[in-house]
Amino acid sequence: MTKSILHKADSRGKANHGWLQSSHTFSFANYYDPTRIHFGALRVLNDDMVKGGMGFGQHPHDNMEIISIPLEGDLEHKDSMGNVAVIRQGDIQVMSAGTGIYHSEYNHDKEEAVKFLQIWVFPNKKNVTPRYDQITLENKDSLNQLQQILSPNPEDEGVWIHQDAWFHLGHFEAGKSAHYPIKKPGNGVYAFVLEGQFSIEGYDLDPRDGLGLWELEGFDLKAKSENAKILLMEVPMNI
Repeated sequence: MTKSILHKADSRGKANHGWLQSSHTFSFANYYDPTRIHFGALRVLNDDMVKGGMGFGQHPHDNMEIISIPLEGDLEHKDSMGNVAVIRQGDIQVMSAGTGIYHSEYNHDKEEAVKFLQIWVFPNKKNVTPRYDQITLENKDSLNQLQQILSPNPEDEGVWIHQDAWFHLGHFEAGKSAHYPIKKPGNGVYAFVLEGQFSIEGYDLDPRDGLGLWELEGFDLKAKSENAKILLMEVPMNI
């Protein structure tokens, strides 16, 4: 029987540092909830807003797969591997921290805020050589369907990470639906609504609601509003 857990948007941990406003689906920094440490291999899902000209100074990571998805504005990135880049809405950025990296993230615009998701996934291999990649998506590929943006396979569509995980984005018109089949038996899916309303497995979901599903072979989703956008993150449940 399918198991599920619902995280409503207003139940997330909050952080307001003035220059940074963040909502934490899972325990992070000063927000700690023992019942919300992770969902399988999905460790962090932060919904961040950074004011113009501000950002995160250089800081370290290791043995984590880090995915950034800009939602509005431009995010400037620099790291100890020598990468300097600006990622925008429609881009997906990934880093395998592996043996260790340093990086910084700043709002590239001096006036307008940047909004982005920062996602951490536990890797299935430790101490790998650090790596960086980014891609730009074709928006038409997610209209009324699920577009793969991440997988374990470097030859597959989207970016790749050191984990048996698959991410998909969908942009739906009202009343449109899609079926999601689990890619690897035993995996679960965390669905995160970016905009609009969706119905999944009997749950009605609003913007920034999260729904975790596991012990299932697949599920159907249906958009309940126009311009409905959703992110699906399939990850191993046993880590």
